[in-house]
Amino acid sequence: METGSANPQSSLTNRLNLGWLGRMLSSSVGRKFVMGVTGLLLCGFLIGHLAGNLLLFGGPEAFDAYATWIHNQEFLPLIELGLLLLFLAHIYLAVVVTIENRAARSKRYAVKHSKQAGMPPLPPHNWMFVSGAIVLGFVLLHLADLRIGLRPDLAFPEWDEHHPRMYEMTVAVLSNPLSRVVYIIGTIFLGLHLSHGAASAFRSLGWDHPKYTPTIRLMSWLFAIVIGVGFCSLPILIPELAAVAPPEAKIVTPAEP
Repeated sequence: METGSANPQSSLTNRLNLGWLGRMLSSSVGRKFVMGVTGLLLCGFLIGHLAGNLLLFGGPEAFDAYATWIHNQEFLPLIELGLLLLFLAHIYLAVVVTIENRAARSKRYAVKHSKQAGMPPLPPHNWMFVSGAIVLGFVLLHLADLRIGLRPDLAFPEWDEHHPRMYEMTVAVLSNPLSRVVYIIGTIFLGLHLSHGAASAFRSLGWDHPKYTPTIRLMSWLFAIVIGVGFCSLPILIPELAAVAPPEAKIVTPAEP
């Protein structure tokens, strides 16, 4: 006769059929695999996000139409929740894998200390952690600027429910000295993070072969350059272009509902 109840957490895992995920995350290889998957999914988000933000170069009408379309999507809250979970999972796994790598290397260095002479002062796993932390700070400021609205030093135009005027809000953010500097630095480090991270994600998925690895590395660098330069161009160029734009292009007059 059973005297105790089943573990609620275990019972929930069984009902959701998530045992495979627990087994995968319990191993170092599994954690790297999941981190690679989350990283590639976030790369896909970056492509779409950059494509939308480049509409800033098209002026208020093009960008506000895009912003209105995004905000009118019925499943936007679910998409944002999914992105948040992806981001948090990627950060958590990055921290765990970094700790494991450092622990493993410390043990090997204790035995083979004499072989460290030629080692770089900042190996790739440490560089990825540092650049990822800087990108995280950039993302948090970005959310505080445009998603949560926690920056009292930014003078936003009056919000209109039917006409978001996101172009003016974004230009106000990119023209702010603090945001402009942080965005430039953050996007540079984003590109540097992707230059190694994208190729590393493919290796974590098992796509590591002498025949394909050079191509994967080249494509990762090209991807990192496109994403990094694309995002970095926004804080550098958009405030200047908005300042010299003709008056009718600077202010969008909402149409009558």
